[in-house]
Amino acid sequence: MTIAREQDVTAAVLAVMEQTTNPRLREIMVALITHLHGFIRDVRLTEAEFREAIAILAELGQRTTDRHNEVVLMAGSLGVSSLVCLLNNGDNGNTETSQSLLGPFWRLNSPRLENGGSIVRSETPGPPLFVRGRVVDPNGAPIAGAEVDVWHSSPVGFYENQDPGQADMNLRGKLTTDAQGRFWFRSVLMSGYPIPTDGVVGRLLQAQHRHPYRPAHLHALIVKPAFKVLVSQVYDPADPNIDSDAQFGVTRALIGDFVRHDVPRPDAPDVVPPWYALDHVYRMEAGETVLPRAPIK
Repeated sequence: MTIAREQDVTAAVLAVMEQTTNPRLREIMVALITHLHGFIRDVRLTEAEFREAIAILAELGQRTTDRHNEVVLMAGSLGVSSLVCLLNNGDNGNTETSQSLLGPFWRLNSPRLENGGSIVRSETPGPPLFVRGRVVDPNGAPIAGAEVDVWHSSPVGFYENQDPGQADMNLRGKLTTDAQGRFWFRSVLMSGYPIPTDGVVGRLLQAQHRHPYRPAHLHALIVKPAFKVLVSQVYDPADPNIDSDAQFGVTRALIGDFVRHDVPRPDAPDVVPPWYALDHVYRMEAGETVLPRAPIK
């Protein structure tokens, strides 16, 4: 149609979107155009602001590499990742869930290790951490044979792909649950850390007077056929930024109990107190088993 006034633009684009044969894609595109055009009218977006917005979108893609994903980082900083997660889990957002953000640092092909092993692969000074996890179904029954991929930052707040001083795959590992749904391993206590701020996300945080820190947390990605892949994080409530996560990822169900011990550990004579222990239950939901795309290589 020939455009006579600004209102005609939305009508013309919606008419084209309605021709989409895939019903779900049609629903998404119609809603996207309706809200996007409505947003532009609400803020009366200027031409200069439009050009700046296009430049920002281009920069998000340009700054995404094999080692860093600025798009995922921005999705978290806007609360989009957390919202999508909560809407699609826990009875469509009605109950608590063990699901959480995947984050920008998950890698494929973490080294396998036996339960009780260590994921520390290079010298990483810090308090020892002993993790015991249990994977259960919605009714609390144990899930045996689940593959549990774990990873976390170092005690100084770097993932190994960010830190040339750490060995490849340091603080990453893949375990298998036993007949009681249990897995356990040794590591070092992680710390909170600032998300990268040298790009678009950093400028946004600065403009909003927000700090860039994420509270300390342990990642897990758990896979078992007939269950939806569980992506989870367990947060340390003692972290000073537990109530102001830059990525809006902390939920009540994801707060763990990192217990400090100031006495020797009998089964680990090399451990000098203090050391920490984390026991946590991960609850999987029934569904299609689809592994997410790794945000970095």
